[in-house]
Amino acid sequence: DSFVMVVTRAVNSVSLRKPKEPKKEEEEHPPAGEGDGDGEGEEGDEDGEGAETKEPEEEEEEEEDIIELEGKELRQRVQLLENVLTFFVFNYTRRGLLDSDKLTVVSMMAMRILVRSGRVTTDEQTILIRAPPDPNPPPLPDLAKTWMTETQWAQMKTLESLPAFQKTGKLLESLEQDSLGWKRWFTEEKAESADLPRSVRDLSPFHRLFLLRVLRPDRIGAALTQFITENLGGEYIEQNPFDMEQSYQESTAITPFFFVLFPGVDPTPTIEALGRKLGITEANGRLVNISMGQGQEQVALQALNKEAKDGGWIMLQNIHLMQAWLKQLERALEVIEEFAHDEFRCFLTSEPPGAMQGRLWDLIPEPILQRCIKVADEAPSDLKSNLRRAYSKFSQEQIDACQKPKEFKATLFALCFFHSLISGRIKFGAQGWSKKYPFNDGDLTICGEVLKNYLNNAEVLGTEVPWPDLRYIFGEIMYGGHITDFWDRRVNNTYLAVLVTPELLQGANLCAGFKSPDAAKLEYPHYVKYIEERFPQEIPQMFWLHPNAEIGFLTTQGISIFKTISDISGGGGTGSGGDISAAQPIITQYQQQLPANLDMIEIRSRLKEEDYTPFVIVSLQESDRMNLLLSGMRSSMIELELGISGALNITDSMEALAADLMTNKVNALWAERAYPSLKLMSSWFADLLLRVDQLVDWTKVLSLLKSVWLSGLFNSMSFLTSNMQVAARSNNLPLDFMVNRCRFYNVRDLAEITGLPPQGVNVHGLFMEGAGWEDGKGEDEGYITESKMKELHPEMPVCNIYAVHIDEMDWTAMYHCPVFSTSLRGATYIFQANVRMDPDDQEVRWILAGAAMLTQDD
Repeated sequence: DSFVMVVTRAVNSVSLRKPKEPKKEEEEHPPAGEGDGDGEGEEGDEDGEGAETKEPEEEEEEEEDIIELEGKELRQRVQLLENVLTFFVFNYTRRGLLDSDKLTVVSMMAMRILVRSGRVTTDEQTILIRAPPDPNPPPLPDLAKTWMTETQWAQMKTLESLPAFQKTGKLLESLEQDSLGWKRWFTEEKAESADLPRSVRDLSPFHRLFLLRVLRPDRIGAALTQFITENLGGEYIEQNPFDMEQSYQESTAITPFFFVLFPGVDPTPTIEALGRKLGITEANGRLVNISMGQGQEQVALQALNKEAKDGGWIMLQNIHLMQAWLKQLERALEVIEEFAHDEFRCFLTSEPPGAMQGRLWDLIPEPILQRCIKVADEAPSDLKSNLRRAYSKFSQEQIDACQKPKEFKATLFALCFFHSLISGRIKFGAQGWSKKYPFNDGDLTICGEVLKNYLNNAEVLGTEVPWPDLRYIFGEIMYGGHITDFWDRRVNNTYLAVLVTPELLQGANLCAGFKSPDAAKLEYPHYVKYIEERFPQEIPQMFWLHPNAEIGFLTTQGISIFKTISDISGGGGTGSGGDISAAQPIITQYQQQLPANLDMIEIRSRLKEEDYTPFVIVSLQESDRMNLLLSGMRSSMIELELGISGALNITDSMEALAADLMTNKVNALWAERAYPSLKLMSSWFADLLLRVDQLVDWTKVLSLLKSVWLSGLFNSMSFLTSNMQVAARSNNLPLDFMVNRCRFYNVRDLAEITGLPPQGVNVHGLFMEGAGWEDGKGEDEGYITESKMKELHPEMPVCNIYAVHIDEMDWTAMYHCPVFSTSLRGATYIFQANVRMDPDDQEVRWILAGAAMLTQDD
């Protein structure tokens, strides 16, 4: 019903706005559609000057004639209807979308419009979404190796097949011959609006997206925004503030409202304000507001039925807390459709699902969601808005209640800023936090009460402010209670160590360009004004992060847009047996390249009992796991071939494998047997071949390699544990007290490594994230340093890892650097490395920068 109202209003708006085009030359008055708000815009086409004198019944009769449009006028009318309906329907849908999904949805719609209009082919759309690399690209030129990857080179080869790029000449030749021109464009801050290299300068705005998709995915969000603005209009990007009154006009008694709750946004005042205009308030008994919790189930159902009969309003808040009861609510909403009063309205609110809860429809029954008008009115998430909202949770009365007002004001402001930082850091992905933690306003307000109590107690006892105690309670108990990852907890506590200090009283810097104001001179209103007038423009450095962190965040966002579009438009399944035949060439290619299993019987036959050293055992374990993966891949591709040929019935797993192969995605069953990886299928398969090569070399010699590709192991931690075992046995030391120590050479080329190290093992394949690396001079070890712009994961030199007793481990001028398998961090943690710092450097800098090493460059 609500949707029909929106469409009807859209059609009516076209009728009222359509300019009148008089057919008779003597008609000189303005078009009726512009000057007469009560009539249809087309009426003047037939009525002329006499239209104003006709009765309403005659106007209705005249409407039969205005439908008879022909030729150009008919096409313009249809186009106008399409445009207006498209926007009204999108605007209706947008109201219920999360901010992070709005660009994705409008991009999907824009591409669908372009394909249906014939301006873009289906093949072009598919290549833009998937960006598949060519399976057999020519070698990457040396000049291009400094700024693009092998995968990007293969993806550019795929673009050559598109007609738009064929007109510009051979794309790869241009990349090779004009490498400097391409690199210049590649390094532009806003590549979407910068001049392209000469050979592709005439590309259309749509086809520019292909180059950005491959070479500058961090600018895809900005490019899509610009493209949609130019093709559909700015109104598809810019959204007016939520209007409760307009939404109410689209509702009926049987279409409840569903509000998604966000920090700092409460729909209750908005609903109450509208109710007062319509004479519906709690005071007159026509508005019932129930906060759901234990014991409220029957109260809510009885109130729902009563208000439905009487024509009142009911708000059921936080229904996500009552998941077992929601089936009863679903049934009750169905029943009241039979007798609901026209003025009855139902309002439901729920928090969005957390990271561990999945999707919204896993939390709330889908029939309830389908029945409702959904509203997702998110508050701004920038640092300034977060700080403004955080400080608004307190008042001058709370400041006056503290016996140490100067300390309370300064520390409370720093606490609010801390809350804003850790809330805003989420947007930087795993480099910010390894998972999304539900920090909320309750944490902040409780910390404010704790701060007041501790300061009052210190004043009564005549003691100093207990800074360490406050930091511990805030970091380990209040906010730390949400945090499950050790490294995230370290970041959280480091922020507090920097912000909650006695220096606050002397105007310490809270971040780059923002100082703690003088608490002796400012009161609550002055702090509010200080936020509005003195807060600088937000940059990653305010979080102590490098600007590259924003590039990484934007890259992930851009790739996520196309991944979501791919999944929604059919990436998860092909639908029928006939469709999967397109996967046959890909299957053949992978089958030809897939290596044979390692012959474990032959390998073990060459070993004597004394040869089973910890390193050899690891090589055998790794080989067994690789055989399991290779066998699974081989058997599943054979099954799929038989299914395509008709020898076997098509199963869901076959369809899923075919879809994954065609969308360049690693199959879920393969990933279960494999190692952590975020690579696309083509890159993942090339990586797999290199891993097999290392195992073949290792099992040939059955002894330690001169340098082990740490990234190429299923279980890197077991290899490092074997390193400690060997050292413990050699030196007769207890294994439980052994730790690995790292020393980085100034070498990256394995050819320069001539033999085994004097102690421990040599490993390569490490990458730094969140920082850079400065090579040492001569025999001196290098040290961690500032990242270079656009170098997100610089390659680290070969590392010598040797085990020492924990008492011999020296952390002087060292950064405790976590090492992870992938940039997702979290559960992919491997070990803690000691990374040398400049003697004048501080570890705090790298902790808050999210500096870590990865074994894979995603």
